[in-house]
Amino acid sequence: MNDILVLYYSQHGATAEMAKQIAIGIEANGCGARIRTVPNISTVTEASENAIPESGAPYATLEDMQQCIALAVGSPTRFGNMASELKYFFDQTSPVWLAGEMINKPAVVFTSTSSLHGGQESTLLSMMLPLLHHGMQIIGIPYSETTLLKTKTGGTPYGASHTAGIESDQPLSDDEITLCKALGKRLALTALAQLNANLIRAN
Repeated sequence: MNDILVLYYSQHGATAEMAKQIAIGIEANGCGARIRTVPNISTVTEASENAIPESGAPYATLEDMQQCIALAVGSPTRFGNMASELKYFFDQTSPVWLAGEMINKPAVVFTSTSSLHGGQESTLLSMMLPLLHHGMQIIGIPYSETTLLKTKTGGTPYGASHTAGIESDQPLSDDEITLCKALGKRLALTALAQLNANLIRAN
């Protein structure tokens, strides 16, 4: 299967909406999009989430990572870093790392912040770190995507981004949607090119 895992954490819904737009870009270019989220982390050690969320995407598993041909990772900014919920998930991926199952798979990152200078680029870079340790090939948004040159809202060469506003209630702008879809397209086309190259080498 040519499934790409779109993995995210979202508190107010903006990052979830970005995941949907990236999935549209993926599915319009020959791949399936498997959208998954991660559970909240409780401040009470004994508390735990139900295995199935009440709404939204299912929770990600290590099998989702193992089975995907590529990965898109998204998180809101937490003081210039990825959310602890997403970090906690990656902290549990040592078995996948030990088996080298993510090596050479392409990956992209995306984020949402309250303000334009609220740590978008540092958050994107923080999400790249575990992907680099997994041996993944990280791709961004090139400036041939001309929307990147004119956007007044989100958008970076490191990955897609969104400015949600101080109340976290601003919808994705047209430019942000365009760049999310472009990122999904580039990820899908890169993953398919890599699959084809592997088939040629195998034959």
